[in-house]
Amino acid sequence: MAEYLSQSEADALLEMEKYAEAGAAYRFPAKGERLSIPLLSADEKENFHVDVNRRSVALYKCTFNGRTRGNVILARLDLNGSPHRNPDGEEIDCPHLHLYREGYGDKWAYSLPDGVFSDLANLKAVCQDFLTYFKVVSQPQITSDLLT
Repeated sequence: MAEYLSQSEADALLEMEKYAEAGAAYRFPAKGERLSIPLLSADEKENFHVDVNRRSVALYKCTFNGRTRGNVILARLDLNGSPHRNPDGEEIDCPHLHLYREGYGDKWAYSLPDGVFSDLANLKAVCQDFLTYFKVVSQPQITSDLLT
């Protein structure tokens, strides 16, 4: 069962600076693969992960999750998927960003914030932008073969 967070706890965790292991390097996942990048808070009391999921057969469909305390998703970026219907009935086109909302988890989606994601056609760039959005100040090296 996922841990419950108050909105203030979730907001503080989202804004907390996060660090990858020094010298960490990962290969961006190929189509059909998934990657999980472990992260720590500066005081090493909080664990986080950024997951990159390309398990879909669609070439540019990709999901980026920023999570903590096991499976509590603080932020999730969906690219090239279906529109999302929020609990209030509002439909949000894809791409969109899900943010933790007390009592709803990651069930609320929002249009992408201006100026945060530089090139939605470049999955490696989106990954780096998502890491920045998730406040990863010490980012791992992300390598990639051709994005296939």
